[in-house]
Parts: sequence; C-alpha cells; structure tokens
Amino acid sequence: MRKICIIGISGKLGQYMTRHALDRGFEVVGVCRPDSVDKLAHFGNRITVFPGRTNDRSVIREAVRGCDGVLTVLAPWGVEGYASGTAQAVLDFAEPGARLIFSCGWHISRDGQDRYSWKLRAFTAFFGRIARALRFADLDDQVEATRRIFASDTDWTVVRGSDLEEGESEGLPVWARHVGDPLLASNLTRRTDFALFMVHALTDDRLIREAPAIVSRASASAQAHAGRTSLFA
Repeated sequence: MRKICIIGISGKLGQYMTRHALDRGFEVVGVCRPDSVDKLAHFGNRITVFPGRTNDRSVIREAVRGCDGVLTVLAPWGVEGYASGTAQAVLDFAEPGARLIFSCGWHISRDGQDRYSWKLRAFTAFFGRIARALRFADLDDQVEATRRIFASDTDWTVVRGSDLEEGESEGLPVWARHVGDPLLASNLTRRTDFALFMVHALTDDRLIREAPAIVSRASASAQAHAGRTSLFA
C-alpha cells in the first residue's frame, strides 16, 4: 500500500484521513469541488488534488489511476444520485485489487439484521423527508450507493459511523457487525478516530467485505464490553 486516493478530501473527515494517511507514509491524491481546493492549502505540496465533483466519472477515473486504495466519503448531497454516482465511479475505475473504503452512517444496513432505536429511526425518517423536500440530501440514494458496493466483487469495506464529535484522538474505534449490539450503545466517536479507522481499514484484511459499525473505544459501552474489544482492535 503506497498510493491512495481520498474522494471528498476537503471535508472535515477527508482532511483527518489525509493527516492519518500522510503520517503512515502514503502518497495521497484527492478529489474535491473546485471551490474547496483552498481548504487544503495547509497541506502544501504533500498532496495532489483533482478538482471536480466527486461523482464526475472523468475526474474519478484520473484520480484513482495507480492507487492501491481509495477512501470515499459517501455524501448524500442533492437529489440527483450524487452518492450512488460517486460509488459507481469508484467501483468502475479503481485499479483491480485496490482496497475500497467507504464511509456512511449507522442507518445503512447490509443484511437487515441491525436493530435501531426509535430515536434513530424517527430522526432518519424525519431528516430524510425534510432533506429531500428541500432538495438538500437524499438518504435513499446513499442506501442505493451501498447496495451497489455490497453487490460488487471488489475488496470493499463500508465503515458505518456513530454520532461524531471533535476532540483529541481516543484511539482506534471498536466495531460490531450490527447496530443494536450493546458494544455500540454509547453512539459516539471522535471524528479524527472515524478517519483513523478508515485509513486502518486499508490494510486490515479482516475488514474486507465487512460493514463495521464503529464507536469510540473510550466510550462507556465499549469499556463495559472491554473483554470483546480484542476481537475488533
């Protein structure tokens, strides 16, 4: 693993992933909207940026060429298939054998066995309706994006994040296969650690074709199940 591409590199999660990747010695290229390139000025010449929408197939094709891994923020912006278009472009153009890591929220389910609290179900339903009515976001398109990923024969991982907060790193998050697992009950992770898990997944073969739901290893629920965390460290 030498060269990676970060799709959505200018956002908060993307910039944290960039820092972690550079700390590991990876060559980093990334894709972001042209009007967001300036947000990356502090990285100087340590990264290469391809300006463009993350669902622009021609931009993605060029950016992922020669990359051993691709980290993709599946943003459900707008109502024109943004997330699914991004995912499909990565699936179509990534190098054979590349590790493909995607980020999304707990509301995505791979096999229908996740157990959601009424609060999470209500929030997702309410936000989904309002966001789509305002043409701001489309959670159903994010579901479609992950459906395509799950159906592919690539070496993918879909990292499902809990609620996020800023702050110093608490270490690599722990994970479970299904939302509703008591390990995840605290539902909180530092954003920098979500990014850390994304980068970690590039080289952890146990995560190939998994959809881990993560939570901070310092959270109360993770500590209460500390005897299990060695399985997921």
